Amino acid sequence: MFQEARLLPWKKVIDNVGLGLKGDWRQQALDALDAVGLADRADEWPAALSGGQKQRVALARALIHQPRLLLLDEPLGALDALTRIEMQQLIERLWQQHGFTVLLVTHDVSEAVAIADRVLLIEEGEIGLDLQVELPRPRVRGSHRLAALETEVLNRVLSLPGSPPEPEPVSPLPTQLRWAH
Repeated sequence: MFQEARLLPWKKVIDNVGLGLKGDWRQQALDALDAVGLADRADEWPAALSGGQKQRVALARALIHQPRLLLLDEPLGALDALTRIEMQQLIERLWQQHGFTVLLVTHDVSEAVAIADRVLLIEEGEIGLDLQVELPRPRVRGSHRLAALETEVLNRVLSLPGSPPEPEPVSPLPTQLRWAH
């Protein structure tokens, strides 16, 4: 899956899902659409779908091949926040049902930590951070443990190469003391 759904506008949804398949593929395409919650939109044109629905069609198109490895290149970047979370949950549910491996490329630290078992941060062509996310599923968004992992990744992303992170002040600064009464 890519950043854009890359659906063919002159083909109906079901035909986009079955693209390139031979033989009797229509039932497989309907099953894949059902898995992403869009079986009822099979005979519609892509132009009638929202951005999130188009991405679900693209996901169905990937699922119809029963992949062992699902490659996702920032497929949720253009979606609104709520649709993005729903898609993350859908991908996680399908991963649990089908047992395929997912390789997700994202610039969204929250997304990476929320759905990954392992977060790799690539810096200058090398692995700069390899973080195991050992939290139970389903992950609780906003939890302290999830926030701590996000902070760990963000601290690494935002740090300048070769400079240690600045320690947090342990005592009030002189300017803060001036106002304390």
